[in-house]
Amino acid sequence: MTVTSVVLDRPEAPASVERIDDKPFERLLDAAVELRTFVAQRARQTELDRRVSAEVTQLLKEAGLYKVVQPRRFGGYEMSLESLRRLAFEVGRGCTSTGWCYGLSAAASWVLGMFPEQAQHDVWGSDSDALLASCIAPTGKAVPTDGGYRLMGRWSFGSNCDNAQWLSLGAMVEQPGGASPRPIFLLVPHGDYRIVDTWHTVGLAGTGSKDIAIETEVFVPAHRCVAFAEVLDQQAPGAEIHESALYRVPFLSGFPPLLANPAVAALRGATDEFVASIAARSTRGAFAGGGASIAQFGHVQSAVAQAEAAIDAAQLILQRDLQQATDLVNAGEKLSVEQRITLRRGHAYTVRLCVDAINGLYDVVGGTGIQLDNGVQRAWRDINAVAHHISVNWQAVSTMYGQMRFGLPPRGQY
Repeated sequence: MTVTSVVLDRPEAPASVERIDDKPFERLLDAAVELRTFVAQRARQTELDRRVSAEVTQLLKEAGLYKVVQPRRFGGYEMSLESLRRLAFEVGRGCTSTGWCYGLSAAASWVLGMFPEQAQHDVWGSDSDALLASCIAPTGKAVPTDGGYRLMGRWSFGSNCDNAQWLSLGAMVEQPGGASPRPIFLLVPHGDYRIVDTWHTVGLAGTGSKDIAIETEVFVPAHRCVAFAEVLDQQAPGAEIHESALYRVPFLSGFPPLLANPAVAALRGATDEFVASIAARSTRGAFAGGGASIAQFGHVQSAVAQAEAAIDAAQLILQRDLQQATDLVNAGEKLSVEQRITLRRGHAYTVRLCVDAINGLYDVVGGTGIQLDNGVQRAWRDINAVAHHISVNWQAVSTMYGQMRFGLPPRGQY
């Protein structure tokens, strides 16, 4: 059987996206809004391609959007994580997969800012536009050797790996004396790993979150490594070289909001599309009330109200939680266990809000909602896919919070 590639009509890219150097956040936001229409037009093709295109990636680069939380001394803007969340929200309104890949690769620049200084020179010294992707689960094995580690293994969920020049990979390091292995992140350049095309999914299909394989050991110098405990506990070595306290924000207080954010963006885009399409539609056939405007049905109105309320609540939670973490770090404080677990609760709850709302919206979208070019069904699939990520899955995270409230040892990552 011959399988042919399906290619949709390609929308025209914006005529020019101005390179932004030292201009304020508002200019970056304008660029994200401008690109939103283009990525929305390409959303179905992005799903079919099962990755964000090199063309879209280049437009995001040219707009300066990947530099939002990159350190200033390496060509970035060193803005806040909330600034990144807002930019990724605008992109994600047009295409969840594109917003997911943009947000996570931009966040990888924030994490790189926590690595030792030489690692940052390795990645950005000759190309300040170099992009990163990451596989944070420590499924690889790193063996200590002179000057670094020998790394091999296989990783899943390498979102945006097709567009990256470097990967940050999680691995376990055996400890002497029978001590428990410790997790670390290691930086590996393109060419030292293989992308395995495993990404065939019902949701987030355009993220290209393929497997990564290193079958023959590669050497990773010690300066390209950072311990997971260091980025969790505000002790990352790279934080010492930057003016901003941004690189002291605990990893699991800053990264999960950017995993939850695409669900909120998808719900915003789907709700807008739903309202625009329903306003002009009437019921057909033998349905009770045939010929009536669908917008007049109470259950349809209620579904829209729930979606709008979920968007408001989710954004407020993410904004508040990122601001709280940032304020504490700026004040020179270390986040307590209770504070970090409470933040994790908020990250997961925003996704739960979005799941409930999109399920309600999809229940009333009607027969047109089963078409694959319908944005509501795509958001329905994407949001439910986001909810399966362990870092923002309500069932996984909520139990940890409940354990803390009952005085039990919390079982999870925070």
